[in-house]
Amino acid sequence: MSVVTTARLPLFPLNAVLFPGLVLPLNVFEERYRAMMRELLKSDEEEPRRFVVVAIRDGREIAPTATGMPDTVAAAPPAERAPADGFGPDPIQTFHRVGCVADAATIRERADGSFEVLATGTTRVRLLSVEASGPYLTAEVEDLAEEPPAEDEADEAGALAEGVLRAFRSYQKRLAGASERSLATGADLPDDPSVISYLVAAATVLDVPTKQRLLQAPDTATRLREELTLLRKETAVIRHLPSLPATDLTRAPTHPN
Repeated sequence: MSVVTTARLPLFPLNAVLFPGLVLPLNVFEERYRAMMRELLKSDEEEPRRFVVVAIRDGREIAPTATGMPDTVAAAPPAERAPADGFGPDPIQTFHRVGCVADAATIRERADGSFEVLATGTTRVRLLSVEASGPYLTAEVEDLAEEPPAEDEADEAGALAEGVLRAFRSYQKRLAGASERSLATGADLPDDPSVISYLVAAATVLDVPTKQRLLQAPDTATRLREELTLLRKETAVIRHLPSLPATDLTRAPTHPN
């Protein structure tokens, strides 16, 4: 039996979903999160400066659950939904229960006391509790490992990843209005199906509930199957729209806290 690891870490809520392996630029100006960054800077530079990024629930963000995806993303009932500023009597209700640990490689304090942060998603975690009484939010979390594939499904994720990459290139071409040769090639992308599943989930233009479902998928194959369906649908929609600006696979907007 595998041992589940738990930890208490600083909690950074966003109106966005962070995936393992993805870079997260942050513009930190609210005092609660300035305090968090000041505390992280006290740690040894050789040690990871870790915090948990979690998506904020929104009553308007209610999306149907796709086949094979966990039905844990729907917003909390109105009676349980906490105010965005005060977090309510039970602050965990404000957030989705699955988030991603971020490792802050760079934390730079500006002259005005705000911070410029560059972090990278590392591992998925499940929130067990949230504490809001301190200078910043903290959460007790447990590691959320992906379920290993069965023996007869060992090659399924690899085949799905190839299909997702083909569908993503078609989607990206339609989105960017670019020529095929200007798109990412196989040499530019990783071979690991799990890494591909997270990269595509982050790079595809989707709403927060859909991205949250992809983050929470129990295994890589389930995530890739859902992405294949989503990419085909999105590409069909874009085909009937005017050309849109290109979306860079490896870049993300800077998120203000």
